[in-house]
Amino acid sequence: MFTGLVEEKGTVVSIVSTNNGTAVELTVATDVVHTDASIGDSIAINGCCLTVIKIDGTQLSFEAGSETLNRTNLGKLEPDAAVNLERALAVGQRMGGHYVSGHIDALATVDERNEDGQWAEFWFRLPSVWTKQMANKGSVAIDGISLTLVNVQADRFSVALIPHTLAETTLGDRKVGDTVNIETDLLAKYVQQQLAATGKTTL
Repeated sequence: MFTGLVEEKGTVVSIVSTNNGTAVELTVATDVVHTDASIGDSIAINGCCLTVIKIDGTQLSFEAGSETLNRTNLGKLEPDAAVNLERALAVGQRMGGHYVSGHIDALATVDERNEDGQWAEFWFRLPSVWTKQMANKGSVAIDGISLTLVNVQADRFSVALIPHTLAETTLGDRKVGDTVNIETDLLAKYVQQQLAATGKTTL
């Protein structure tokens, strides 16, 4: 479980094809998250929960299979790319974001980027099946970053990014047409599932 508060931007060192080309071993250089990492730990990379399989100094290696590569933007990574990193939530730790599972629901595309001084408004487009799990002022994780939804429409939504988020996460480098990982709010998923199970469409 994660909070969506990115601890640092890591750098992709290498991506090596494995399992007859259906998976990869992804190695990332870090400044912070390696300091207490152990084999088997879960770390969110662009919001996608992966398991540490190797540790070499400041570099951590992970395996990603075909499902992960196809459903997330990790399949588009190249060496030297920046990625958002977050260690799993520790019991008793302050929680400044929201509950994030690290299981990506969908890919969204940057639809608009509007600069507002040092701030920026981003619009993301994705299928309406996912916006049904969103609400104005609710939470969403974008590339592993916990953000507040500003405006939700049928097939897109917006967020407002402060200077810190733009500087300290990969969103600062995103441009129109780029793809990002989306995880909708856990509570919204359960509510939607219960409504579907009872044959209701509204509460």
